[in-house]
Amino acid sequence: MSSFPDHQPPDSSSQASDQSSAAERERLARELEEVEAELSYQSAPASETIATPSNYVTTASPPLKMVETAFLASTAGLLWLVSYYLSIGPWMRILFPLPIAMVYLRWGHRAAWMSAIVCGLLLAVLMGPYLSLLFCIPYGVLGVQLGFMWKRRSPWLPSIATGTLISTFGFFLRMALLSVFLGEDLWSYLTSRITDLIQWFLTKFVDWGLLGLDVLGDTNLTAVQIVTVGVVLLSDFVYLFTVHLAGWLLLERLGNPIPDPPRWVQVLMEEEK
Repeated sequence: MSSFPDHQPPDSSSQASDQSSAAERERLARELEEVEAELSYQSAPASETIATPSNYVTTASPPLKMVETAFLASTAGLLWLVSYYLSIGPWMRILFPLPIAMVYLRWGHRAAWMSAIVCGLLLAVLMGPYLSLLFCIPYGVLGVQLGFMWKRRSPWLPSIATGTLISTFGFFLRMALLSVFLGEDLWSYLTSRITDLIQWFLTKFVDWGLLGLDVLGDTNLTAVQIVTVGVVLLSDFVYLFTVHLAGWLLLERLGNPIPDPPRWVQVLMEEEK
């Protein structure tokens, strides 16, 4: 009789349980791999979306647009307020439309109109509705008009001509408002001053022998009024030209260039440099 125990055959039930547990582990492993693959597939586009510059600009542009619009509107209002109360100089008129035009170049027409309205409301609180209206017409409307023309790369001549008409309308509106508030006809005062200027020139021409004495008679009122309107248009044309020149020199350095001036202007600027 042998001392070693008899060899017992393996139990079939234990083998079946081992096989089922192995199959269960394999199934769970496959499901885990599928879940990980699905998660990695879904997370990849999300990371790409965050890293895409266009999506970043879309997410960040509304607050940036609002901040820049408010900042440039307050800048335009501050320029008007400082120029009015401190009387630094008429050259500051050149800068009045540029902040609103810059808003148009960066964010479009809606932001430009909102900037002009916000600036008008701010000035109405600080200086009163009359001075606020004097800024909005013509300088606020000029800023939107210049931004519109510059955004579409319009040549200087159409842009200056359109701005001249707007500025001239603002001049006569200002004169009408002042006439109402002061109770005097400022148009008659202006035409009388232009009449004196015409008489002075005619006197000089007579002294030089270029004209006869008969030209020193009564001046035609209609001619004087036409000359007055012509002087206002010429003054506004020169003003709009200087605004374009300032915008060309300034906005290009701020990353929002406007159309190039005519060739003769570029030649003159190069000679000055």
